[in-house]
Amino acid sequence: MITGSFPKKSILLGTSQTYSSEFDCSRNCSDISPLVNVSTGNNVPSESCPEYFKWIHEDLRPWEVTGITKEMIEKAKKKAHLNLVIVDGRVYIEKFKKAYHTRDAVTIWGILQLLRMYPGKLPDVDLMFECGDRPVIKKHDYGRSKALKPPTPMFHYSGDDSSFDIVFPDWSFWGWPELNILPWEILKEDLEEANSRIKWSDREPYAYWKGNPRLGLARRDLVKCNASDWNTRIDKVDWGHETKHGFKTADLASQCTHRYKIYVEGVSWSVSEKYILACDSMSLIINPRYYDFFTRSLLPTIHYWPINEQSKCESIKFAVEWGNKHMNKAQEIGKAGSKYVQEQLIMKYVYDYMFHLLNEYSKLLKYKPSVPLRAIEVCSETMVCSVEGSMKKFRIHSMVKDPVNSSPCTMPSPYYPAELEDFLGRKQNLTQQVRTLEESGNLELQP
Repeated sequence: MITGSFPKKSILLGTSQTYSSEFDCSRNCSDISPLVNVSTGNNVPSESCPEYFKWIHEDLRPWEVTGITKEMIEKAKKKAHLNLVIVDGRVYIEKFKKAYHTRDAVTIWGILQLLRMYPGKLPDVDLMFECGDRPVIKKHDYGRSKALKPPTPMFHYSGDDSSFDIVFPDWSFWGWPELNILPWEILKEDLEEANSRIKWSDREPYAYWKGNPRLGLARRDLVKCNASDWNTRIDKVDWGHETKHGFKTADLASQCTHRYKIYVEGVSWSVSEKYILACDSMSLIINPRYYDFFTRSLLPTIHYWPINEQSKCESIKFAVEWGNKHMNKAQEIGKAGSKYVQEQLIMKYVYDYMFHLLNEYSKLLKYKPSVPLRAIEVCSETMVCSVEGSMKKFRIHSMVKDPVNSSPCTMPSPYYPAELEDFLGRKQNLTQQVRTLEESGNLELQP
């Protein structure tokens, strides 16, 4: 029998029903009854979901007319890392190739926790998941003709304007044990606590970035800005040294000490964006190409300051000088970005996003999902019992302790075409205002 203690900062609370934290590792998933929906009749009314839930409608729009057939799913097998099927509340997995670190396993773990949070409420689904860095379903492979077949549906951690990948929360929300990055619900509170240790005006008046500069051209280019003349401080991570010493010097909560923090993409998007935004620092985001599920609703000069990718050093230098000239406004932008992730990216909303995405996706399926011949059943119990050390600790600490009494938040309606066009136009106009400021070199003006 294995027992797991939950941290003081519990993942989810507030229900009359509690799961046991003890696991009998001699049992298989098939020996364990599936979780069922136990309604107390006192369900708390659901609140409205954050606005970024609207992007679920946009991500699934390519299949709103045709639906999704079994043939489409089978075609995705060539590029997918795994096939995940939910049938009658049970989860079945067929893996096709190895993912980096344990991305695939932690993603599966997250979906199992969703089932624990909303037992008996998830529909049957059949989906393919790609666990790499870059989106894989390219729009140019499908052309613009309506006569062509709809794209292959593929779940993934990120997307861009040239792909059809369906964006899903990444593995780091349940922790990244290989890098000693704690589960988000715990780390989020550590970051919030760290923000109170030093007044914003007392922070280092420079732009700070810490990471691996070998991942991507943009990062290698950023290193050139590491000089006093550019108001930038770059801290290159030696992955070999960090791995050897357990990433003790890479503690994210200890890095909220500068007024400005830089976000730069690596091979594609980076999980670091939420950690950077959560620091209260004014986030300097270098023109991103990729997005994850929550970042598309961020607004420049409201939640972050946009940095020109073509002239990074000059753009960062201006942002820091402008922020130090307008400290109240810079602090306001930093705190707005931090508030966005602290309040709109709580784990309840992460799970609700997963719930609504899977629910809307299931409505598009033109067939009844069934268990693949080569698939194996997975459950929370066996995933805890199959690992040791930090991986076991992370899974226990990120486990949903109780099913919730409330329903998932209420999905917002889709964007009207004109509404979406206005929103994207606003983002572009706000960015252009900053570009105009930079070109003028006038630190007195505000965008």
